Amino acid sequence: MQISADQAEVIGLQVLAWLMANDELFPVFMGATGAAEADLKAHAGDPEFLGSVLDFLTMDDAWVVQFCDQAHLSYETPMRARMALPGGAQVHWT
Repeated sequence: MQISADQAEVIGLQVLAWLMANDELFPVFMGATGAAEADLKAHAGDPEFLGSVLDFLTMDDAWVVQFCDQAHLSYETPMRARMALPGGAQVHWT
């Protein structure tokens, strides 16, 4: 199932909200991105930023499982959403 860019942005926003509510993981996200809370507000509507949020989530399978279980989504959804946003296309080398 392909995800539209609009659907992918919604999923990215859901991931961002989930991260912000996670007291243990949110500081890790902030440290990894170097973002300040003002940056989150300023860039929450930016598809490239939401792609980076999905990149962060998909770094760890346990995070994907936790998010998807909470959001009632399939475990493939975050990666499919990432692929629908700028910079997320899979590169085929052949």
